[in-house]
Amino acid sequence: MKVGFIGTGSMGSLLIDAFLSSGALQPQEVLASNRSPHRLVQLAERHPGLLVCGSNSETATLSDIVFLCIKPMEFKAITDEIGPLLHKDQIVVSITSPVQLYHLESVLPSKIAKVIPSITHRMKGGSSLCVFGDRLNKNDKLILIQLLSFISVPVEISENHTRIASDFSSCGPAFLSYFIERWIEAAVEATGINETLISTLAGEMMLGTGKLLTEGDFTPQKLQERVAVPGGITAEALNHLRFSLEGVFERLITTTHNKYDEDVFKLDMLFGRDGIVQSPVDR
Repeated sequence: MKVGFIGTGSMGSLLIDAFLSSGALQPQEVLASNRSPHRLVQLAERHPGLLVCGSNSETATLSDIVFLCIKPMEFKAITDEIGPLLHKDQIVVSITSPVQLYHLESVLPSKIAKVIPSITHRMKGGSSLCVFGDRLNKNDKLILIQLLSFISVPVEISENHTRIASDFSSCGPAFLSYFIERWIEAAVEATGINETLISTLAGEMMLGTGKLLTEGDFTPQKLQERVAVPGGITAEALNHLRFSLEGVFERLITTTHNKYDEDVFKLDMLFGRDGIVQSPVDR
């Protein structure tokens, strides 16, 4: 099986590194193309045997599965470029959340899926969100799930939940890291504790908390009840957090959804309103 990557920026290169280091793929099974040649050179140096393609067309033609790891507004140009070269048995995977299945299915003859990855895959962790188009059969889905299982916990979702699920699986590490960063800064300023030490404690705490929520039969509410003894220090601080964060998460969700809707609208304009554009001839 040949797996191609069009776009080897931050997330594209992360996926390649993760698939190869986990043993999900061998270097000779991976093809890559990118508009910045130096990124391809770096990948080839890290993974001898990886095939650097001279064009996106070459990657698309030689791959059984093609990951499109590009920005939303680049999709129309890329699909125009590779669409005539693809066939109905190939699988094309978008990793960009605002790009809808109907955008790609309207211009490509291939089987279409959307997979939203996370930076946590660098550590073979976190969830990968999977949205499957109607053209994929049971075996196609199994192939993708097995591949993603090497680096993540694949979770199938409906496309209308892509944004909210991405807030947790993909954006979540940044949101939590910001919270931890501010907490660490306050701790260092208030007490003079060593920043490296407190950062290590915070990281281990987050790791352990994640295991309690995924493996320890705890819900967030149960965990709070277990730790925050009535009248204790944690309970008093938790009450302060509840008051201080009132409305914050609702505004966070509104912000991410508004940006998502804006990008979907722009893509609709690029691909033709509601994705209705001339389709390629079936192959």
